[in-house]
Amino acid sequence: MPGSRSRVVHKHFRLDQRKIRRAQKLSGARTETETIERALDAMISEHERNRLAWDANERFIGSGVRIRDVYGALEDQHSSLAPTI
Repeated sequence: MPGSRSRVVHKHFRLDQRKIRRAQKLSGARTETETIERALDAMISEHERNRLAWDANERFIGSGVRIRDVYGALEDQHSSLAPTI
């Protein structure tokens, strides 16, 4: 991760070689280590994006903004779900 201090350690894992090769090809990584590093960075980055999106959504919901259905699309959906008597 950019800006973070990295500490490289030697690890042993039992991993599916086909997954590593596929990820390496998709990512364009030159080595298996680079492939796994990129996969870990992508997972960390995705988690951060999801957290930021969740926080923004919570702020939006809490803001009290009222959303109007100017096209009536939601009314059509709700009326089709309404029970008929």
